[in-house]
Amino acid sequence: MRLAVCAEMVYTDLPFPERVRRIHEAGFDVELWDSRTKDLAALTATGARFSSMTGYGAGSIVEPDTADLVVRTAEGLIPAALELGVERLVVHPAELVDGQAARPHWRSDGTMWLTAARTLERLGDLGARHGFTFCLENLNTVLDHPGIPLARAKDTLALVRAVDHPNVRLMLDLYHAQIGEGNLIGLVREALPWIGEIQIADVPGRCEPGTGEVNYAAVHRALAEAGYEGTVGMEAYASGDSDDALKAFGSAFGR
Repeated sequence: MRLAVCAEMVYTDLPFPERVRRIHEAGFDVELWDSRTKDLAALTATGARFSSMTGYGAGSIVEPDTADLVVRTAEGLIPAALELGVERLVVHPAELVDGQAARPHWRSDGTMWLTAARTLERLGDLGARHGFTFCLENLNTVLDHPGIPLARAKDTLALVRAVDHPNVRLMLDLYHAQIGEGNLIGLVREALPWIGEIQIADVPGRCEPGTGEVNYAAVHRALAEAGYEGTVGMEAYASGDSDDALKAFGSAFGR
């Protein structure tokens, strides 16, 4: 099991390349969001291993009018992903702007479902051509992302299962799942064959393990017992010192 840390959310007082360097020196892989705003040469010079990054720039996989834009912008990010050596490209159930729904939808329908499935198939084919896995991330609509359709883990899992493409997997975010659904251990066991990567943060607060209600040590044990050998990424803020947050994450996941 590999451990990664999202550089967008820790060491926030430092320049981004220095955040990456700190994470790498602590022995973790690195997650990032929008690569278009980053100095890629400076990031590669750190020697870090990059686990995942956002894999599209605009559009929504559920909207017929903008699904093509998702694929086009994904194609445009391939050179950055290759330069960084990223393994997984993350997409969301609908377009986010500053973390919020670009065009809120309060109900999901069959057209959205079919459009999402077809778009994910196209992304899977793109990933197969270039050696990437596109990962569909579940989101919570209760607190952080209202108006995002097909966002719960049960929906993203159903979509990935239906597409059944080797280059389309889940970015299973347990922070979002805890807020929206709970039963995290049952969820990871059910989703295990379809998981590309797991992300975590504690609830409430979206900080490192040990600051909220989730027993991440128990989640780690369940993953180990199930034979999970993929990546777990801490996409969480540091409640205090970032070094301490990384240590708490590592401790919860057996390091």
